[in-house]
Amino acid sequence: MNSKWKKVFAMGLISTVLLAATGCGGNTDTQSSGSGETAKNDKVIIGQSSWIGFAPLYIAEEKGFFKKHGADVEIQSIESKTDSKTALAADRIQGISTDMSTQVMNAAAGIDLTQILALDTSAGGDGIVAKKEYKIIEDLKGKKIALDTTGGADYFWFQYLLQQKGMTLKDFDVQNMSAGDAGAAFVAGKVDAAITWQPWLSKAEKTDFGHTLMDSNATPGVIVDTFAMKKSYIKEHPQAAKAIVAGWYEALEYMKTNNDDAIAIIAKRVGEKPENVKDELKDVKFYDQAGNKEYFGTADQKGEFYKITAIAAKLWKDLGLVDKDVNADSIIDGSFLDPQ
Repeated sequence: MNSKWKKVFAMGLISTVLLAATGCGGNTDTQSSGSGETAKNDKVIIGQSSWIGFAPLYIAEEKGFFKKHGADVEIQSIESKTDSKTALAADRIQGISTDMSTQVMNAAAGIDLTQILALDTSAGGDGIVAKKEYKIIEDLKGKKIALDTTGGADYFWFQYLLQQKGMTLKDFDVQNMSAGDAGAAFVAGKVDAAITWQPWLSKAEKTDFGHTLMDSNATPGVIVDTFAMKKSYIKEHPQAAKAIVAGWYEALEYMKTNNDDAIAIIAKRVGEKPENVKDELKDVKFYDQAGNKEYFGTADQKGEFYKITAIAAKLWKDLGLVDKDVNADSIIDGSFLDPQ
């Protein structure tokens, strides 16, 4: 299965490994970053789906980059967002990789988390496919569009686009279905447009009636995945947070200098062929240290991250998907971007 299909809503799957996992233990001393010694605290467990945007974390685990910087990290596969939220709330995992809009939902549900690292932004992997006669979003008014309205990155992205144009979902004949089903429905000619992801964008282009009306390349930094941890855990184990950030940076460098090995590691972890992994990597742009610093900004000049997070928080509240206000400042912490 293409990992893009697994990204958002495999709600019925529960990782058996997760159920066997235990939570974090008590306080212990840690070693300084880059010392080459593992932190003297319990294993740090990260929960994430097999979405390609999280893949460099597999490399950091496999190549020992986390341990090099002072943390014993284990990545567990949890495809369902509900299961990962539950695991984080119960301290069965200490960190979570998911899209920013879901991090906001988790915070609104009462999980006292903070995002310490931006991982990737969609760079053409998500989009709107439509019949060729429709050239802009406004052309779809009153038309039948397929969209997953339960939340998630693509739903947030489409709502973001509509806000920019002063439009709402009421302007369309919305058919609620998962992003994969939405793409399939469009290719089958059952709807006029769909908000979906790869490989359905490419499949739509191959039909004689469809095209990609817009993709996520037009809105960098809006569909973004982040890494978050509970604030209580970071307070007790700041070295673990630093090690994960440093390991991520090193993994991105490794992908540049040892690409074949990096691809092989990812392919093994997500259960795909190396050539498929290469294709999927084209749909994302990873945030390195410089990219993170720009996206986070500074205390005096906050970056785009704060704006997009605030939009997600307000949108979910306005739509009734959450009932608690979430302040962007309270769930973003850029203090670990310089881990050394």
